[in-house]
Amino acid sequence: MNGLTSRGRVVVAAVSAVLLAAVAVGYIRFAADRDAADRDDADRAVRTSAHGEQLTLAPGPRLLAVTDRHLAVVAADDPSGERTVSDVECVRAYAAAGTGVCLRPDSQWAYRLVVLDARLAETRSFPIPGLPNRARVSASGRMVAWTTFVGGDSYNSGGFSTRTGILDTRAGTLVNSLEEFAVVRDGHPYRSVDANFWGVTFAGDDNLFYATMSTGGQRYLIQGDFAARTVRTLTGNVECPSLSPDGTRIAFKQAIGGDPTKGWRLSVLDLATMATRPLAETNSVDDQAAWLDDATVAYTLRQADGRPDIWSVPADGSGSPRLLVPEAESPATLAPVG
Repeated sequence: MNGLTSRGRVVVAAVSAVLLAAVAVGYIRFAADRDAADRDDADRAVRTSAHGEQLTLAPGPRLLAVTDRHLAVVAADDPSGERTVSDVECVRAYAAAGTGVCLRPDSQWAYRLVVLDARLAETRSFPIPGLPNRARVSASGRMVAWTTFVGGDSYNSGGFSTRTGILDTRAGTLVNSLEEFAVVRDGHPYRSVDANFWGVTFAGDDNLFYATMSTGGQRYLIQGDFAARTVRTLTGNVECPSLSPDGTRIAFKQAIGGDPTKGWRLSVLDLATMATRPLAETNSVDDQAAWLDDATVAYTLRQADGRPDIWSVPADGSGSPRLLVPEAESPATLAPVG
């Protein structure tokens, strides 16, 4: 992983910056287009509940999603069927154990993180910098994490980098950026101004977590210790990790040939052996997958016109992808873990 020349590192870093900027700019354009579009309900394949059900984040056999930038739930046994849509607007969302996180617009170019209880009441809210990208809640509902695209970092000539924070909702401890943590790379203390972090996923103890770190043109899977304020690298070419309910595997997007310009293959990493298994989804998946149970992961793919759909696929590499929730994104199971 340390074999790049200085010139090679600069080139790789520049390519990464261009990719990140392109994703962020595309996201801005997509959000603006969606806001300006004239949506015709008769032409949409979305059926919204007309029975006045109250959307809840309480544990149960339901899936949470974001549809038309609003929180929605569907029955786990009929995910493409009738859905209940709330008036809570979110760009990204996630929930577990009756706690939700919503990254919502605060104004045209500003966003806010909102922690929700099971009845969608706000329990904490604060502004976050940049454009929302990822959101997660630990299985217990205690820990909340988020990632945004930000601009203005002097080291990044492409104009965009990431900012990832974590909130302990029980203790009230807030870490605005993982850049505050001490880093150990390949067994040695490491510090660099170009270190970027994204895609947190929590272990069952609400202290250990996994995420992606990018530095020197390389992307690493890191394991973090929230209490100790440290992270360490585990392996390379792992982005947007998602820990399985049993804590043994990580679903992630793997850059094809180590080159993000070629797209990403949805894969699963065995933490005991560090062996990687590509999944049956062969389309490029630019998302942080969510485990529906120990055998299935869900993820978002976008149609040619930019509209999102939620798909699922077996986590062992078998089977084939299945369309789960049309015209929706940010999947999360509300079923109890274990």
